[in-house]
Amino acid sequence: MMIAFGGVIGTGLFVASGDNLSQAGPLGALISYAVGALIIYTVMLSLGELSSYFPNGSSFGEYAHNFISPSVGYVVVWLYWLNWIVAIGSEFTAIGFLMQRWFPYIDVWVFALIFGIIIFLLNIFTVKLFAEGEFIFSFVKVIAVIAFLIIGVVAIVHKLITHDFSFSYTFANFYKDGVFPHGLSAVLMVILAVTFAFSGTESIGVAIGETKNPQKVMPSAINATLWRLAVFFIGSVFVIATLLPSSEAAVTKSPFVSVLSDVGIPYAADIMNFVIIMAIFSVANSGLWASSRMLFTLSKKKTIPAFFGKTTKRGIPIYGVIFSMIGGILALLSKIYEPESVFLLLINVSGFATLIAWMAISLSQLNFRRKFVREGGDIKSLPYKTPFMPYTPIIAIILCLAAIVGSFFDVEQRYAIYATIGFSIVCLIGYFAQTKFGKKDRV
Repeated sequence: MMIAFGGVIGTGLFVASGDNLSQAGPLGALISYAVGALIIYTVMLSLGELSSYFPNGSSFGEYAHNFISPSVGYVVVWLYWLNWIVAIGSEFTAIGFLMQRWFPYIDVWVFALIFGIIIFLLNIFTVKLFAEGEFIFSFVKVIAVIAFLIIGVVAIVHKLITHDFSFSYTFANFYKDGVFPHGLSAVLMVILAVTFAFSGTESIGVAIGETKNPQKVMPSAINATLWRLAVFFIGSVFVIATLLPSSEAAVTKSPFVSVLSDVGIPYAADIMNFVIIMAIFSVANSGLWASSRMLFTLSKKKTIPAFFGKTTKRGIPIYGVIFSMIGGILALLSKIYEPESVFLLLINVSGFATLIAWMAISLSQLNFRRKFVREGGDIKSLPYKTPFMPYTPIIAIILCLAAIVGSFFDVEQRYAIYATIGFSIVCLIGYFAQTKFGKKDRV
């Protein structure tokens, strides 16, 4: 549970929230994160039914394979892999931004390269301490966010008291530049980046599918997810929006660090900066581990070349690790292009890939329920039942589509969508080539 709680807390919250605030404004950022929380909550409700009824399901691709089409399942698997490896690149770039607090004259790509090499070596030589290490990192992240929320609330209350309980002064950031300084379209535009912040939450539903009593555990897991999203994400964004003017927020530094610097607690900002670097390091480590194992699984199912399944004497899928380091290589593009542009492109690609996976989960559950009822199945026999059917998956799909449509208002996000669509087309071509010339194995 600690890994589940902390696994989602990474670059999307600690760093990208600053750019979301500057783009959408305080109220717009809050609305965007609330919509993102609503999307993933509805997706989790659908995933809960699928993963508890099919506890042996290996991935979202298998659900899409069975209840949408084999080709869609194949593409979903690859898109989820793309989400992981692009996220790796964004994590490395984010670490470079944060390290510049102490080493402002060293380029972002240098730190991305150093941390990339470290994580690559960790994944090549040992994974013995992976679970224990991730538990510790997740615990530290959770404590750091809680500490930030406490300090932030105290700072807001202090600001309110010292200015004669003037709400207009304390919460001036929410209206002084207009309620929506860049228009309502900006709210839709940042949802794609917000999606990146929530990506990874869906892995909880898959893990629940392997528990002994999913009917009992699933409701509590979903409720825990809802409260975590509400308190950690929306609460943090509210504190940041209240204490940090959107004009001072930027993608190159963490708004958490900026707020603590303004509060004035000695060394608090530096400590938070260090904690965030360690947190992002753990997310990148998890991403490389997960993406390489995904390639290993696909190779065993003979949907990709068999050499991805080859392991070292330590049981590490060496070629999967090397190939998945593409994400780290993408981070090094900041040596050629502007680091901010590279970072935002990676986040948007990952966010779009995540939205496709979420829509596939929702549509799979909708089709599964229809098929289950059509074949005479008793809904009461389901270990976990998605509430408010059929509206829950439909709402999720509509909101995901709205986020995609909104992203077209922004040129940079548009490029990310085009790139992801191009990747999907290549995957489809690969699938049909594999089914025609290779063995027709299931995803």
